[in-house]
Amino acid sequence: MYCSCVRQSDLPSTSQLALDVLYHPDRGSRFYRHPLRDLASYQAAAGEIRFSGERRAALIAALRARNPESPSLARLAQPGTVAVVTGQQVGLFGGPAYTVYKALHAAKLAEWLTANGQPAVPVFWLATEDHDFAEVNHVWVFNAENRPAKVEVGRGAGAQPVGGVALPSPPLSELRDAMAGLPFADEVANLVEESYRPGATMGEGFGALLRRLLEGFDILQVDPMLPQFRELAAPALRAAVESAPELSVRVLERGRELAAAGYHAQVHMEEHTSFVFLLENGKRLALRRHGNEYILNGRRIGAQELMDKADSLSPNALLRPVVQDSMLPTAAYIGGAAEIAYLAQSEVLYDAMLERMPVAVPRSGFTILDVRSEKLFQRYDISLQDFFHGEEALRERLSAKLVPPAMAGALRDTAAVVDGALDRLRQEMAGFDATLTGAVDRSARKIRYQIEKIGRKAGREALARDARAARDATSLHGLIYPERRLQERLYSILPFLARHGLGLTARIHEAIELDCPDHRILVA
Repeated sequence: MYCSCVRQSDLPSTSQLALDVLYHPDRGSRFYRHPLRDLASYQAAAGEIRFSGERRAALIAALRARNPESPSLARLAQPGTVAVVTGQQVGLFGGPAYTVYKALHAAKLAEWLTANGQPAVPVFWLATEDHDFAEVNHVWVFNAENRPAKVEVGRGAGAQPVGGVALPSPPLSELRDAMAGLPFADEVANLVEESYRPGATMGEGFGALLRRLLEGFDILQVDPMLPQFRELAAPALRAAVESAPELSVRVLERGRELAAAGYHAQVHMEEHTSFVFLLENGKRLALRRHGNEYILNGRRIGAQELMDKADSLSPNALLRPVVQDSMLPTAAYIGGAAEIAYLAQSEVLYDAMLERMPVAVPRSGFTILDVRSEKLFQRYDISLQDFFHGEEALRERLSAKLVPPAMAGALRDTAAVVDGALDRLRQEMAGFDATLTGAVDRSARKIRYQIEKIGRKAGREALARDARAARDATSLHGLIYPERRLQERLYSILPFLARHGLGLTARIHEAIELDCPDHRILVA
């Protein structure tokens, strides 16, 4: 196993704010309470935590409802122990692979903090309250030929929190078929089947599978839909409703500050946006705030009435991390690029409500290759960035490597001769009549295009003659950039475990470098 690095700026769709957090934390430092990610920052965040013995005992009691007795639970019960928190929506069969990367990063950071004198435990927040079922009702995997396959379940009830959606018949046979030919497919599928029993909810199945996959890392789980956690969250939710007008002003002003700094507000916010949803009749219902009243489908609810229902409220994206950290002694939060960017807005809520904030830590990211794929990278002299223009562009890149050297040399020589002749012609025309140079430039572009077109045709012909290379292009693209998305953002961790074995999680954990912000290419 070995790794190489790719800068996050070379990956598609990474915001400038996220890049500055990663590589230039000084630029956005005023948007984060602790912009650096060093031991002093973690210690400062830990020093701000005021967590009474009574509140810690209530937290431990709530955790025991879904977590077995463990060293992490015992350590968290001790005064001064902090949490390294991460989380994810409860997607079918574990969701995208980066879910596991987040959890392993939290475990490694907690180990490092503990080794450096700050007792810490990893905690995973199961986002069971979210209600967009279409985002979580499917999982992508691949087979031995790296062909992508989507496995999904039917629709859930509208606005129902996804964690409570029951799965009478989880699509286990479809999962097995989709991972056909991978050496450890049966072992992995059996593990999934043991976690997703018929009738299990999305939240229960997700939590059980994550615990099984990461059982060696002792990661505590929080399900915010459990009554014990709803009770712990109620004070922060009540305070958010009570102070909503002031908090809205702060968040709107932060949005303007971000725009003035050259960034943009990551979460759209308006004056009437509510920080909370109402959980009622099994649904998570959106509210609109008008002064001290909230509107729900024409029904008016006063702020005091809503405060009285605090244990039936659910936070929006900006308030969620604040509510989470009101319940937990959080010194660090591990998140994706978008989540870390959200925290630049949430910082004003942290300041107003908690007077503390954890260190925002971008999660580790990986592209996992098997040995064969890594050899193909070397054979064709390609990089991760070569995949971001689509499969056809990759095929042309590979085909260029199959053009006979003599032919490739002839094409290069022809292009060089033509360029020289055209440059000379342009100079002569410029001396004779400058208005004619435009015609020369237009003709030159056409001639160069035709020479390049001949080269592409030769490459495609070479590729057509080499069926293996054509298969290589399809296989590599299916593994590295399926559906025009990074591997970790589409595929589940399951097919990687089915190819490399359950020990892959330990190898990923080993490969995480806490001081490296880059994306890693891991050859397993």
